[in-house]
Amino acid sequence: MPEDPTISTTNLVLVEGLASGPPELRQLPSGQRVATFAVRTHAAKPPMTSLPVAVWDPPEWLEGLEHGQPIVVVGSLRRRFFRAATGGVASRVEIEAGVVGRRTEARTRRRARRLVEDALERLD
Repeated sequence: MPEDPTISTTNLVLVEGLASGPPELRQLPSGQRVATFAVRTHAAKPPMTSLPVAVWDPPEWLEGLEHGQPIVVVGSLRRRFFRAATGGVASRVEIEAGVVGRRTEARTRRRARRLVEDALERLD
């Protein structure tokens, strides 16, 4: 069935938690940089779960992210397909961050709140 462009869709993720460790930074053949790391957070109830995050063209401060630092991520879920080491096709679901920041920074909290509120308003 073809997609109906008049139907609104939303793919929004808000995660507040603790960094599981420092990010892995890579430079792709295109020259673009990506940082990947995980955020530990609670789902509906304990125990904690670890969620993978990708940040394209990451800010410099992210390189110093350490285990246990409180962090906020707002983005969307993406499923990426790639060639596995065995030669087959594999996939991974991760949060593609639009906003990533230290939980302690008021500016980060304001940007995150604004993105979430904008998305919720579109539901009305």
